[in-house]
Amino acid sequence: MATGKRAGARRAAPRRSGPSVNTSIAALAAGITACVVAWGYLVYTAIDFGTSARSGSSTGWALLALASLGAMACLFVGLLLASRLSAALGLARNPAQGGDEDTEEPTPGPQPPPRKPGGRRAAR
Repeated sequence: MATGKRAGARRAAPRRSGPSVNTSIAALAAGITACVVAWGYLVYTAIDFGTSARSGSSTGWALLALASLGAMACLFVGLLLASRLSAALGLARNPAQGGDEDTEEPTPGPQPPPRKPGGRRAAR
């Protein structure tokens, strides 16, 4: 093995083989899928309970209300998970990490002229 100031390892560290999918992103995607499937089932069930309630079933109205509330809750949770997924993927900014840097107000007064390409050396 070489010695000296710039001596280093001849080989890189071995790569880990295995799934490269982030588990938190996969869990969020699975949660969104489960919420959307549950929402669709509850909407279908609410339509069925609404049909039975209009035909004269008194318990149909209560079941219709419960299925509607469940569908709203599933859709709300699914949208919350979708916003977390977009923040985890970097598509949206997480509000807990700070404000927008893009929304700063420009400085008042005249702006300097744009710089010429090339720098000082090219200007000679």
